Amino acid sequence: MKNTKPLQLLALMAMALSCVFVAAATAQSDAPLPSTPLKIDRLSPSIARIVPAGAQLELVASGYSWTEGTVWVKDRLYFADIPGNSIHIWTPGKGVSTFLKPSGYLGSAHFGGTESGSNGMTLDAAGRLTVAGHAQRDVYRIESLDSGAPITILADSYQGKRLNSPNDVVYKSNGSLYFTDPPYGLPTQSDTDPGKQLQVNGVYCIPHALEQTPGSQPARAKLQLLVSNLTRPNGIAFSPDEKYLYVDNSGPKKIWMRYRVLPDGKLTDAKLLYDATADPRPGAPDGMKVDSEGNLYSAGPGGVWIFSPQGKPLATLLIPERVANLAWAGPDRKTLYIAATGNIYRVHLKIPGEPLILHP
Repeated sequence: MKNTKPLQLLALMAMALSCVFVAAATAQSDAPLPSTPLKIDRLSPSIARIVPAGAQLELVASGYSWTEGTVWVKDRLYFADIPGNSIHIWTPGKGVSTFLKPSGYLGSAHFGGTESGSNGMTLDAAGRLTVAGHAQRDVYRIESLDSGAPITILADSYQGKRLNSPNDVVYKSNGSLYFTDPPYGLPTQSDTDPGKQLQVNGVYCIPHALEQTPGSQPARAKLQLLVSNLTRPNGIAFSPDEKYLYVDNSGPKKIWMRYRVLPDGKLTDAKLLYDATADPRPGAPDGMKVDSEGNLYSAGPGGVWIFSPQGKPLATLLIPERVANLAWAGPDRKTLYIAATGNIYRVHLKIPGEPLILHP
């Protein structure tokens, strides 16, 4: 942990390369990706089962403001640039192209805040992209991966009041969609923002969202508020067997929570998994994913935290910028893509990630 010089060099490398990635976004390139040895804060010997010896941290794309919402679809990575109000696609050998702009705030007046775009993304069982609209204050589904595809709003209000700014999304195998709703997509990002209508920053469920007809109105009366006592709920993920739902909280307490999922989809038995509030390193709990063995991977102070299913911290993958979100990729799902500040990184690991689509 004390040897930070390689991390500083990597950060400088990322900044130096940002202009190259922006200027050559659509250029063909088979050149090796810039890389540096991955630095790890090892907390358990068992991490050797997850991180291979000699692992490299590769810089995939750079030059953005705040990357988020990473999700691997077929042979390419989708990611959001929140301040750029856009969703982009990175394709190996081809670079970056813009998929959707605007992706969040649609108003004609000046937004007035720093996070005008969309946030977390996932796939449903039909392979459609589901997006936390963030500054758009809704959750929406893009009906195909074609440019200009129609969009269906899945949720935009609770009990007649507008949502705050949906942050991250995850499907249960029965097609129900769970999402977090802190105020980070509001202009002031505060609980006293003039546009904030809900007192809570909640965790919600849209029962059987998969079944909503394209183009239809949200089933507003069916939206369920499941958790109301977190100050800034953020990342969200199911355990592989769907017995548990993980939700983290990014501030002021930096904590990871685990809830038992009842047969009707509601939550019980809230359990504090880990509290990193005292960790002074840059970053906070944010986007999360699980691997096929149930280990939890999450943005956190210093980089990517890896926990056992019981919440024991195994290691932190030290990333030179503040991490926002993660995505599994590749035919074996052993490549972890990392959205960190204005960059996208990746690292190859040993245990495959849990697939997004459980019942295609």
